[in-house]
Formats: sequence, structure tokens, C-alpha cells
Amino acid sequence: MIPSPSRRRRTAGRLALWLLIACLPSLPGLPATAAEGQAKVESQGNLPIEITADRLLADSSRETVTFEGNVRAVQGEVTLYSDRLFAEYSGTAKTIETIVAEGHVRVLHSGKEGRADRAVFYNQEQRIVLSGGATLSQGEDSLTGDNVTIYLRENRSVVTGGDRGRVRAVIHPRGVVDRKGPDRGGR
Repeated sequence: MIPSPSRRRRTAGRLALWLLIACLPSLPGLPATAAEGQAKVESQGNLPIEITADRLLADSSRETVTFEGNVRAVQGEVTLYSDRLFAEYSGTAKTIETIVAEGHVRVLHSGKEGRADRAVFYNQEQRIVLSGGATLSQGEDSLTGDNVTIYLRENRSVVTGGDRGRVRAVIHPRGVVDRKGPDRGGR
């Protein structure tokens, strides 16, 4: 029995949604195998973070640094842009513990992009929380919600709605739907 065109479209839509869910949670990206991915994420947190900006304000007594104006932070293959960036570091361990980015936040990695009003990056946990109209996109596909939490070590993410509305996904199923059929002028 040949499935109806509407059933094929529903099946293709479910497949596209599954592919989007499988691809977008890895915003900072992970290699193909779980073992390689875990090793990469573990080492990612130990890589240096290079931050450039127009201005720097350091407070050694509070172990904080604030960067302002055209901020760009790079750790490994992840790049973060924002208007302001506030970093807390541990003087004894000499590592950045958390980074708070505000204003036109943009996170890039391997053709994937996250945008929000604010982002908090927990370096040792390898977790990113985007808030305030957060969007994840890859190509034409996108997920939008009030908050997006990306758990890098677990290769998963959670998108939640809030004051700004419900979660929204826009998926473009490429090449999945058979466009030839009775309703499209085919057999």
C-alpha cells in the first residue's frame, strides 16, 4: 500500500523535526562518536579563553574582569560576541569560572548560531544559558524560546517559553518530501 501524500508529508515533517532536534542541541558541536565527543568537551573547558574588547576593567580583589565594546571571546572552536562581558575567575585555580555576556549576544560554532539578549557560560560545567528571546539556528532551520540551556557534556539542550511566548521551531525539510504524487501532477 502506498502512503497518501498527506501521510508522507507528516512523516517527512516528523523526520525533519527529529533531525533538527538531533543537530541543534550540539550548538558548540561535538565529534561523531560519544568517546571523542566527551574527550573534546572535557578538554574544551581547559582551553584558554581569548577575549578582545574596546575597554577592560579589572578588579583583582573581587576576582572579576569586565570587557566593554565590541567584545569577542574565543575558546577552541566557539566564538562569542557581545556588547559587554563580565568574567569571574578563580585566582587560586587561575581559571575563568563563569562568563556573563550582555547586549547583542551571538555564539558561533560550525555553521550553527545562537542569539539572545544575555548568555551565561559556565566554563567548568561546559553549560551555556541563553536568555531573553533566545534563538538557535542552523541554515534556514531555527528554534526560538525565552531561554535555551545547552548542556555540552550531555549533548542536549532545553528550550523553554516564558513571558515572550511559547517555544517555536521552523524546519525546512530538504529533499525528504516526494514532491511528485497525485496532488503534484505525478502518478
